[in-house]
Amino acid sequence: MTAQKAEEAARRRAPAGGDVHVLDWLLEAENPSVRYFALRDLGARGLSPRDVEQAKAAVMSDGFVPRLLAKQKPAGHWGPAADFYGRSKYWGTVWTFILLAEVGADGRDKRIQRACEFLLRWSQDRASGGFAYRGSAAGGGQHSGVIPCLTGNIVWGLIRFGYLDDPRVEKAVDWIVRYARFDDGDGPAPKGWPYDKREPCYGRHTCFPGVVKPLKALAEIPPARRSSRVRETIAQSVEFLLRHRLYKKSHDPACVAKPIWAKCGFPLMWQTDVLEMFDLVTGLGVRDERLRDAAELIQSKRDAQGRWRLERIPGSPTLVSFDRVGRPSKWITLAALRSLRRHGA
Repeated sequence: MTAQKAEEAARRRAPAGGDVHVLDWLLEAENPSVRYFALRDLGARGLSPRDVEQAKAAVMSDGFVPRLLAKQKPAGHWGPAADFYGRSKYWGTVWTFILLAEVGADGRDKRIQRACEFLLRWSQDRASGGFAYRGSAAGGGQHSGVIPCLTGNIVWGLIRFGYLDDPRVEKAVDWIVRYARFDDGDGPAPKGWPYDKREPCYGRHTCFPGVVKPLKALAEIPPARRSSRVRETIAQSVEFLLRHRLYKKSHDPACVAKPIWAKCGFPLMWQTDVLEMFDLVTGLGVRDERLRDAAELIQSKRDAQGRWRLERIPGSPTLVSFDRVGRPSKWITLAALRSLRRHGA
């Protein structure tokens, strides 16, 4: 079946209701990644597994993935090997790896596997299992450079790419559950490694991306595969976010903690926003009154055509361009529809 015929068939099977024309827009062949996720997550009547598989295959042959992979070095990295984090974000291996995971690249592809192995070799701290933003002279990630948002992002990507059973990933998951913090400014800053000299990450109030990105990684583990420690860390992470209504001050819920979190962006890289948190928490099946503010904020951003606009992008350019700020965004619309449907809004 050609891409055009598959698209037409998906439209005929589209769910009834006000979202039909929006789903048509998301299913356009122009963005095969969004099309695949829309078919997988939003569904359509009469959809077969073969339809979804064909859409997933198209992700590897057209769109963002082949453009990113065309810039990959033979050893599996982008740019200088040693500068995998990228002194000038976001052109380095770490960020391109995250983008590939975001847009649905297939982990069975040898080029994706080379990227995974490169980061496991260069960024993972062999002693602890966490991931560092710089390498060490002895090989692997520098012990003092391990940070939670980076560890969460890389572990999330590795699990997406099929590395869940790899002992190195198991060690990284153990790092997350061992060192996760959920401090809310009510006590002293934690002491010892990896907290020392990482006040922006931990301090008296744990950094939000330092909670969200590791949670994103743990949520990628199938429920039946989650250990008791993983389940407990997920529960603590979710409660931390709910105390803040996702994007507000826990001690004053009338105030937005950081205005930028109320703006929907893609890609987010190490940062976060209300939509990412809402999508993540609802994806875990959470139903809680404290999600109301986030749901209402996201719903309020929908335009007359049923779409959502992109409100921000990373501060530095990525290897490929996505949507333009101020314009309707398929990525934002996909996440908003998916999460609001789960929430029942």
